[in-house]
Amino acid sequence: MASKIIVRDYDDADWPAVWPVIEEVVRAGDTFPFPLDLTEQEARSIWLENGPGGRVTVAVDGDRVLGTAKMGRNRPGPGSHVATASYMVSAEARGRGAGRALVVDSLDWASESGYAAMQFNAVVATNTGAVKLYESLGFTVVGTVPRAHELPSGERVGLRIMHVDL
Repeated sequence: MASKIIVRDYDDADWPAVWPVIEEVVRAGDTFPFPLDLTEQEARSIWLENGPGGRVTVAVDGDRVLGTAKMGRNRPGPGSHVATASYMVSAEARGRGAGRALVVDSLDWASESGYAAMQFNAVVATNTGAVKLYESLGFTVVGTVPRAHELPSGERVGLRIMHVDL
């Protein structure tokens, strides 16, 4: 029987399975613009605090957490009609549909919550899998900040700003 990926709201009991996913992605330094030495306490605070109306989800296969997403408004005040989201998927789960499931769920949430658009502020340009996924779901690159992300090798690459109308 094939496995089925389900996206559901995060529960505090998920943290012991979510932290290793975040730690793996952050320590690699090649796809996410968080400090490489991020502590578990800092990660928990950053990942779970998403402002008014924000949401955190997990992609699961049975009891196994494959990835996680956080979402909320991109900016307060006059920009609060635009949502944003971030995603992390464990290396072993990549290519299995967990990332797509998380993104689709967050787009549905943003639309149902009344947001007019979704914007990603910092997609590492060398994260080609994510860029392709986002483009396949209607996002376009509206700009690139040159050399804004330093890879562990010391190479500096661009950060893409991506957008989709909902």
